[in-house]
Amino acid sequence: MSIFRTVQRLAIATTACGAIAASAAGAAELRGWNIHVEDYPVSIAMESFAKDVAEKTGGEITMKIYHNAVLGDQPDAIEQVRLGVIDFGEFNLGPMGQAVPEANVTSLPFIFRSVPEMYALMDGAVGEAIGEGMKAKGIVPLGWYGAGARSFYNSIRPINTPADVQGMKVRVMSNDLFVKMVEAMDGNATPMAFGEVYQSIKTGVVDGAENNPPSYESTNHYEVAKYYSLTEHLIIPECLCMSLKTWEKLTPEQQQIVMDAGKASALLQRDLWAEREAASLETVKAGGTEINTIEDKAAFQAAMAPVYDSYIAANPGMADLVNMIRNAE
Repeated sequence: MSIFRTVQRLAIATTACGAIAASAAGAAELRGWNIHVEDYPVSIAMESFAKDVAEKTGGEITMKIYHNAVLGDQPDAIEQVRLGVIDFGEFNLGPMGQAVPEANVTSLPFIFRSVPEMYALMDGAVGEAIGEGMKAKGIVPLGWYGAGARSFYNSIRPINTPADVQGMKVRVMSNDLFVKMVEAMDGNATPMAFGEVYQSIKTGVVDGAENNPPSYESTNHYEVAKYYSLTEHLIIPECLCMSLKTWEKLTPEQQQIVMDAGKASALLQRDLWAEREAASLETVKAGGTEINTIEDKAAFQAAMAPVYDSYIAANPGMADLVNMIRNAE
């Protein structure tokens, strides 16, 4: 670890400890992490959450949300929330899976059949099971956000079959499952920070990436990767989460307010997301993106069999959770 990173973490930790000390005196400003720009659906919902908590606690708890990942990249921020250095954040369950085995189940390709199915399951028993796994690792889920369906985009060609991924250099999030997903189609997976993707595609370090329409549009990735193929291979929930260390500093009444506000913000985010997704697709089309829809995903699903087999072999304790999702009516 560099001296700069060490000093940076110490500074964040000092500020966070100060916030918790203030909480003991009856008031606190909690620090929140967010990877997105300020006008993104996630960001707007998080600000609504913060406002709701401040109003309903009579100003006892206030929150400052740091957008654009200014407090660090996502895997690092997840660890800082676990340690209580950052009080809360909004995370994709993809990178969360590196710390929480239960969360990793949602990163299996094609495990959810649709976005509405994902919401229903996460608001029920599946979300409860994953939430218990998160709490065991020091993270309290407050609300399940949506991130739509992730699809591939690249600068070379449309993807219509798994064979079209062969030899392609694809950026993926930091998760072994995503690496195996691309490798199962004979592509070359490259984990890297989200902020590095645009320049990496532009310079040919990678040929493309995979993400949802608003992320593809808001980062201007469509400027350098004109082919967007709706594989919809991943429907990964996101979570508004609080550090267990921070959570335990709150009174039961404050905990209830925070939990209720988190769930309300999730419903807001889902509505905002649907609107933003439709608008983003129109924007990238107008910008020259070639979008192709894959009506029959059977070939892609078949290609993922080794990913499921290796996952269950390595994580036999997750088999019931996998089957709970796959067998949902």
